[in-house]
Amino acid sequence: MAARGKGSVSLEGQKVILVPYMESHVPKYHSWMQDPSLLQATASESLSLDQEYHMQLSWSQDLNKDTFIVLDKDLLLGNFSHGEPHVEAMVGDVNIFMNDLDNPHMAEIEVMIAEPKSEGRIFLAISSICHYMVYLVEPQFGCLASFGVMLMIFLEFLQYQKFRILRDWKAILHLSSDTISSPPPPRGARA
Repeated sequence: MAARGKGSVSLEGQKVILVPYMESHVPKYHSWMQDPSLLQATASESLSLDQEYHMQLSWSQDLNKDTFIVLDKDLLLGNFSHGEPHVEAMVGDVNIFMNDLDNPHMAEIEVMIAEPKSEGRIFLAISSICHYMVYLVEPQFGCLASFGVMLMIFLEFLQYQKFRILRDWKAILHLSSDTISSPPPPRGARA
C-alpha cells in the first residue's frame, strides 16, 4: 500500500482493488451515470462529460469527501500496478462524506456497483466497504478493531438482508477507543 494520503493509496483485497478516482476513469463513470435507474438510486443528476470531469477534480481536492473506484480483480488485464487506472476492471465506486463538520469521527460511506456485468455480485460491495473501513479505522484503533469493524459490517449486512432493505442499506458504527457497536435493525422490520 502506498503512503496514506489523498489520491496516493490503493487498497487491495482478495476480490477487489480500490484505487483513487482518476481523470481516466471519468468516461466510463459518466457512461454509467447515464442510466436513469442509477441516477435515481444514487440521488444524482445527469451531468455532461465536462461537468463529470469537473466533479472528479472537485472530489480529488475536497478534504471532506473522498472516493475510490472499485476494480474487480477478475476483470484485470495483466497484473495490478498502483497508479494505473485499470479502466477495464472498473465496476463501481465507494465514497466517504464527512457530513458533520463538528464531529470529525462521523462519516457516511456509500458504495455503488454500477457495471452491468457485475450486477448481483453483492460481495464486491461488501468487500469494498470492509477494505475502506479497515483503511480508515486501523491507524487510529489498531488491527483488532479493524477486524471487529469488518465483522460488524458483515453481520449488519446479514441482518438487513434478512429484512430486504438492500437498495438503501445503512449501518451506523460507533467507534471509540473502547468500543465498536452498531444500532439495532430499523423499527418495524420483520424477519
